[in-house]
Amino acid sequence: MKKDFQRWHGKKSAIDEIAQRPFFHEREIWFCYVGVNVGFEQDGQGEDFLRPVVIIRKFNKEIFWGIPLTKSIKKLNKKTKQYYFDFVFEKNIESRAILSQLKLINARRLSYIIGEITKIDLVNLKEKLKALLP
Repeated sequence: MKKDFQRWHGKKSAIDEIAQRPFFHEREIWFCYVGVNVGFEQDGQGEDFLRPVVIIRKFNKEIFWGIPLTKSIKKLNKKTKQYYFDFVFEKNIESRAILSQLKLINARRLSYIIGEITKIDLVNLKEKLKALLP
C-alpha cells in the first residue's frame, strides 16, 4: 500500500497554523494527528491521519511524551511482549500501548480526548517503559 505523503504534508501545514492548543493532562488518551510516517513508525488513519495516543509525561503546555495505541491485540511471543502494554479504559475498551513508539509530540497535534488510563495502569506502563532502557 502506497503512503500518501503529499496529502499528509498539506494537513501538517494546517496543523502547524493552529493557534489555540488544547489543554491536556498526563493519563489522558487523545486522538492525535500522527500523520504518515516512514517505514514501521506508526501512522495515523483516515482522512485526518489520527491515532489514539496516551499522554505519559507533560513537559509544559506545548509538548509531551505520548505513546501510540492500537486495538490490534494479536498474540505476542515472549521476546516482543516486552514492547507492549495492554490495558482497558472507558467502557471496557481494550487497548495496547506500543512502547517502542514513544514520541515527543506538540499539543497542536491533539484533536479530541477519548478517555483516560487509570493511575495504576500509568504507573505500570512507565515501569515497563523504564525496563526497556539500557
